[in-house]
Amino acid sequence: MLQAAGLPAGYCPELWNLENPAAISKIHQTYIANGADIIETNTFGANRIKLEHYGLADQVATLNEAAVKAARAACAPHTKIAGSVGPTGKLLEPLGDLNFDTAVDVFQEQIRALVAADVDMIIIETIIDLQEMRAALIAAKTVTTKPVICQLSFGADGRTITGTDPETAAIVLSALGADVIGANCSLGPAQLLQVIEQLALHAQTPISVQPNAGMPELIHGETVFPMTPAEMAEWAPKLAAAGASYIGGCCGTTPAHIQAVKTALLHVSVTRQARQRRFDLALTSRTRTVHIGSKQPLALIGERINPTGRKAMAAEIKAGNFIGVKKEALGQVAAGAKILDVNMGVPGIDQAAAMTTVFHELSMLVDVPLVIDTTDAAALECALKAYPGRALINSVSAESERLASFLPLAKKYGAAILCLPLSDKGVPRTAAERLQCARQIIAAAFAAGLKPNDFLLDALVLTTAAEQNAALETLATLRLYRQELGYPSTMGLSNVSFGLPQRPIVNAAFCAMALEAGLDAPILNPYDERMKETLAAAAALRGEDPCGQQYSLLYAPNSAPLEAKSAALTLDTLGQIKSAVLQGEKESVIPLVEQALQEGFSSLVITDNALTAAMNEIGIAFGAGRCFLPQVLLAAETMRSAFLTLKKHLPAEAETYLGTVVIATVKGDIHDLGKNIVAALLENNGFKVIDLGKDVAPDCIVEAVRIHKPDIVGLCALMTTTMTKIDETIAAIKEAGLSPYTIVGGAVLTKEYALAAAADCFAANGVDAVTLAKSFMKENK
Repeated sequence: MLQAAGLPAGYCPELWNLENPAAISKIHQTYIANGADIIETNTFGANRIKLEHYGLADQVATLNEAAVKAARAACAPHTKIAGSVGPTGKLLEPLGDLNFDTAVDVFQEQIRALVAADVDMIIIETIIDLQEMRAALIAAKTVTTKPVICQLSFGADGRTITGTDPETAAIVLSALGADVIGANCSLGPAQLLQVIEQLALHAQTPISVQPNAGMPELIHGETVFPMTPAEMAEWAPKLAAAGASYIGGCCGTTPAHIQAVKTALLHVSVTRQARQRRFDLALTSRTRTVHIGSKQPLALIGERINPTGRKAMAAEIKAGNFIGVKKEALGQVAAGAKILDVNMGVPGIDQAAAMTTVFHELSMLVDVPLVIDTTDAAALECALKAYPGRALINSVSAESERLASFLPLAKKYGAAILCLPLSDKGVPRTAAERLQCARQIIAAAFAAGLKPNDFLLDALVLTTAAEQNAALETLATLRLYRQELGYPSTMGLSNVSFGLPQRPIVNAAFCAMALEAGLDAPILNPYDERMKETLAAAAALRGEDPCGQQYSLLYAPNSAPLEAKSAALTLDTLGQIKSAVLQGEKESVIPLVEQALQEGFSSLVITDNALTAAMNEIGIAFGAGRCFLPQVLLAAETMRSAFLTLKKHLPAEAETYLGTVVIATVKGDIHDLGKNIVAALLENNGFKVIDLGKDVAPDCIVEAVRIHKPDIVGLCALMTTTMTKIDETIAAIKEAGLSPYTIVGGAVLTKEYALAAAADCFAANGVDAVTLAKSFMKENK
């Protein structure tokens, strides 16, 4: 609509807030006249990172305030103004190079300007990464008390680009204090229906939805959204029934669409049952949620990422080497841990820096939720910033200093807390005293703004060898927690056997007794065979393993030879390299490649049989939804480390690339996040990439093709208004007599659109782009 009003292609839309506010107000008025209750300011790209492209980074406050003024001029008496906050266009560390604190500062600057201009609410929208949404929401909550709407963009698989599902999004954003949670863009109403159902099921807030008017098509050289106002209106009651309280539209949604949706909803009455009060605790990674509670399966917390009493691990961490930590993470998850406790308590190190590094690394490596185990408030905050999910803080005691320093951080970052019954008076010996201590922590937590589903209660395990009734008091504490408070419980099992012989026997017996007393999430060593046997038997006896089917698979007489055979299998060096890539072990892969070269394997064999084989397997897992972009990027980084090692040892041979790719975001489009991901994946998979950047004119792309003679040209468009530049650019390349293979992609593109634009193929994501590029090069060697 701005372009129809005269905005030149490639011009900064937000600059018109100053230069042509009447045109902005007129568009707002049109939507209001057609039934819009809430209008969004023309500030989607008005953060300093996006504005920097136009040389306007110092105009954030001016442009945002002018946008609100233009919106206010159009308002009817009951119209509300939502200050629109879009993404920065960069991925946050460790997926990208944007620092979390910088992202928060960027969002604070924009939101502060919108609030100063008196918007009624903030809407953070079209966000594809949960970590960026966390930064934006934290920024909003530190700047304003006005309502904040948080809308993520989901793909056809029901997840964001970085792998977050609706349940995880709802839990993380609810805990962070979002006032409304929803979805917008990327998909039409039919595809978003199930996303809204899942958000409504798990969020503690109202739900919003702004679908596209169908998926775009290229018709006679123009981008067209095929869904008519009447068709979109048919979906509005269905979205309301699915749980949406706020319904609008995104790409392709004209005033006529809003009018039709408004009419369709006039007589819709939705009766929703009040949510039952539950004390189940939910922890998440970026891509997965684990529930803890009496009605949930046992949640095992792996205890082994802890340097206390482990000299080798402590020495590695002190040296800045986290290979052992990552191996422990992978091993514990493979052994059945559903959550991992992470402790960096090594004397003499910068624990805050270590926490940042390890939480970045582990968040890409494993998909289970993490526990931040520290007594240092600065280290805790660094870990909370780095972690792209809902973490558990281990621990918050009733000691006054701990309450004062840890509870505000839990509130700010949406974390849950492990309540440890210790006080300024010391260790409470009896169950009754521990219950009272837990009540004290919970009361302080409520006063700090935490909620009933934010607590995991530790029963406190003391050593039986030193205190006769230690175990009995712990078991009594578990029962009191369940009866009096109702919150889920945890404890570290192994303390009970300290100083006794054959500790696994004591630990396993104590575990069985604790499960009967109400233990929900034991902290243990998941490698302990006797403990694994006890837990497997307990699952059958508790009805969690129906009729003992899983127990039978593990412990039937014929399973032992299989286990022995499996344990006897060892990978050769190429297999270890492949495994290192699959697991994202960047440090481990380098000596393995050197070893393979010493064993006489050629770089071609190493590349084909180990590196390429691993990435092919990653691609299959990604396509099947078994892994997500963070794991793909980590595997690609590991593969790049291997390539660089090969190049170092065999420079002449390693100089050969799989092929050359020229890649660019088309003219008028300043969004390059997706393009940057594709470029990184192509480079890490052995391609030479010439990245022309964003907002690149067709003649510049043609000239680059002439100079570099690439095998492949990759073109990206993320805006509906710039999609037609895809076919213009392809036409210009062909008119110049050049014929590289063309791959196109972008959030708003479809396969049908790509074919209509005369592209050779369409890539739905970065992994597809690499697969297509490899297939083309293989066929055209």
